[in-house]
Amino acid sequence: MQLVFATNNRNKLQEVQKLIPAHIKLLSLDDIGCSEDIPETQPTIEGNAQQKANYVKEHYGYDCFADDTGLEVEALHGEPGVFSARYAGAQRNAQDNMDLLLKNLDGKPNRNAQFKTVIALHLNKESQTFTGICKGQITTEKHGNDGFGYDPIFKPDGFTQTFAEMTLEQKNQIGHRGKAVLQLVEFLNGL
Repeated sequence: MQLVFATNNRNKLQEVQKLIPAHIKLLSLDDIGCSEDIPETQPTIEGNAQQKANYVKEHYGYDCFADDTGLEVEALHGEPGVFSARYAGAQRNAQDNMDLLLKNLDGKPNRNAQFKTVIALHLNKESQTFTGICKGQITTEKHGNDGFGYDPIFKPDGFTQTFAEMTLEQKNQIGHRGKAVLQLVEFLNGL
């Protein structure tokens, strides 16, 4: 079986490749010649994942899955949410996004947050979605050099380290994307 993972994000691709069983050949957007920016214009994380998977299926004909992830912060009424990648602007800069989030949380005692990943799968003319959530806290400053996005300021519940201080294997075991991918793998193994 071969599936396209609709992402241009090498970090995401690397995380997911470690979780997908060897009998499934994972193709990237690069592998299928898709270099355009796939639209993400939906108001929800679920909607964006579906939109990306639909786009690849409609324009390239491949069975595909796509994910969308958002960081939802309680004290900010769910922000940045669907706008997580471009929270500080269209430049999609992780440092700018973290700086703005820390500024917006300055002085707020409630630092509860969750990462939410939704994977939309289009396979054999059917659609499925899988959701992974990881609850935690936003730290007051950045810690760690690994990971990407908001990882240096997100400390999952029950841990003393941020995602950026963990190995990829540790993060995959407890993280939002890992949880969603494991549901996807379980579904694919049941076919």
